[in-house]
Amino acid sequence: MSQKMIKIKLIHSPICTPEKHKVIVRSLGLKTMNRIVVRPDTPSFRGMVAKIPHLLAIVD
Repeated sequence: MSQKMIKIKLIHSPICTPEKHKVIVRSLGLKTMNRIVVRPDTPSFRGMVAKIPHLLAIVD
């Protein structure tokens, strides 16, 4: 059975954000603006995205 995946895109810069937000962005594997990464659709990744919705977008 294949695992469900989500695509996460960095839409705003993490500059001038708290250090916790920067750590979350880096742990998701996002390095530059408009980069898209594919991650498993698990509660842990969903929780990271929910912490910084102003910086990220889930793309289809």
